[in-house]
Amino acid sequence: MLSNDFKILIACEYSGVVRDAFIKRGFNAVSCDLLPTESPGPHIQGSVLEILNEGWDMMIAHPPCTYLSYAATSCWNKQGRLQKRLEALDFFAKLWEAPINKICLENPMGCASPTIAKYTQVIQPYFFNDTESKRTCLWLKNLPKLIHIKGDNLFEMNTHTEPKIYAYYKRGKKKGCPIYGNNYLPFSDDRGHIRSKTFPGIAQAMAEQWGNYLFARQDAEPQADNCI
Repeated sequence: MLSNDFKILIACEYSGVVRDAFIKRGFNAVSCDLLPTESPGPHIQGSVLEILNEGWDMMIAHPPCTYLSYAATSCWNKQGRLQKRLEALDFFAKLWEAPINKICLENPMGCASPTIAKYTQVIQPYFFNDTESKRTCLWLKNLPKLIHIKGDNLFEMNTHTEPKIYAYYKRGKKKGCPIYGNNYLPFSDDRGHIRSKTFPGIAQAMAEQWGNYLFARQDAEPQADNCI
């Protein structure tokens, strides 16, 4: 009989979006962040580095990208940014080298690849039926790439949707571009907080596809003989 007692750690998540997607599938998923959870559910408030050795079967982590993302390259030479960037890379590396068999790290394009490791896959929210566009890299260890289908075929159903088009101005001209809408939120103390949340479609794809993968791997393992 298959067991659904897999321990799944969702690191650096306060929203509970990915955690709750796995819980809905019956998994023992726990989120961890320095902030309290915004959605009621199993959550550890504190440093994830202190709980990496607690026998997790899989970890999905969202390390902070503030000092890693290429979106901030215009600020890279400001006083103190180098040290912050090195600290962020060290944290990323500790998550990547965690004693957990199956790992996914999620981040936008930035200096973590290839400094720590080359990313495995690039996805977009609109690959999984969300209407936003946000180029996101996944670093995968002992996990398959997320599958997305552009257009129905004989064997598979389309998972894509059309991304929204947002107007923006460049050199006085109005243009349209499929970009992540939250990029154009007004600057505020919680702007980064809002933008860091995982899109529901991506969370659902992770829970469904990697959940099925965990069960398939368990089913393939030799079962103990109960005969005396």
